[in-house]
Amino acid sequence: MSTIHHLEEIAWDHLTGANGVTILLLWATVLFAGVVTYIRANPGIWSLRDFIRHCLPAAIFHHPSARADFLFWLSRRIFMPLLVVPLAISTVAAGHFAYWVLTSILGPPSHPVTPAGPITLVAFTVTMLIAYDLSYYLYHRMQHRIPILWELHKVHHSAQVMVGVTKDRVHPIDEIMNRWWDGVIPGLCYGIWLFFALDPVELTVFGINVYALRNTILMMDFVRHTHLKLSYGRHLNAIFLSPHYHQLHHSIAAKHWDRNFGLSLSIWDRMFGTLVVPEPDEDFVFGLTENEHDEYQSLYKLHVVPLKKIATRLGLSRPRHNVVRSDHHAGEAV
Repeated sequence: MSTIHHLEEIAWDHLTGANGVTILLLWATVLFAGVVTYIRANPGIWSLRDFIRHCLPAAIFHHPSARADFLFWLSRRIFMPLLVVPLAISTVAAGHFAYWVLTSILGPPSHPVTPAGPITLVAFTVTMLIAYDLSYYLYHRMQHRIPILWELHKVHHSAQVMVGVTKDRVHPIDEIMNRWWDGVIPGLCYGIWLFFALDPVELTVFGINVYALRNTILMMDFVRHTHLKLSYGRHLNAIFLSPHYHQLHHSIAAKHWDRNFGLSLSIWDRMFGTLVVPEPDEDFVFGLTENEHDEYQSLYKLHVVPLKKIATRLGLSRPRHNVVRSDHHAGEAV
């Protein structure tokens, strides 16, 4: 049973997943999205200068919100080691719990102590990805329905433009709680797999670490936080949540509030009635309603304003400039 402590190493891989191959795949994914959206917007026309402008529009990258995103991304590097702790604890605890329950009911596992085959590991990878995706969807819905979580999540939604690293525009406290939650469902899934099928060896599929595979698949999380309105097409969009679908989630239009919560898969939004399909090449206005995003456009404010608003909600301080607003996203009346 001591081998379940491999979950601690998994937690780190799950959190970082950064290596040369991953970074190369990231830029390849961005280039692919840029080419597809450029061709779609300019059929029969090709200009390198226009393509560069399409991918790197000055109006977006010179926006104060973009500068705040880049500064916030750099500051996040400081907190990264702290994020491993809640994820490792929750993943290990959930894995231990699942393993203990199964052992108590069924007795010690009886699968042979031999490395699992490729088919088993592919199935393991798919189920872990599904478990993580469901975990993300559930927490994301809570962020929009629970007022205190919404105050923290406003940091992410305060972005008025999308520049890729906007995906990391997440308050450190929100990030820590998110990482803790993200370990629970995948941890339970891992504990079940370890009991029934997996030998505690390095989890690879044809020599590729399964969490490297996960991070490769999630490259689109960077693209979906850009201005590139990439759609996968009607059939793939029925399963996967394309970047354009997530960009709708950031729209301030009332008809788009609390929609498209998913990460990689669109099945959860379809299942729970939160999916909205954007019009082809539909444009969105990003940010918070009533121009509340203006309160967050500096590194200091991104960290401090949410804490002040939470303190006001809890009655620990009186509101001054940062008024706590009624908000539909937090389950309140607008």
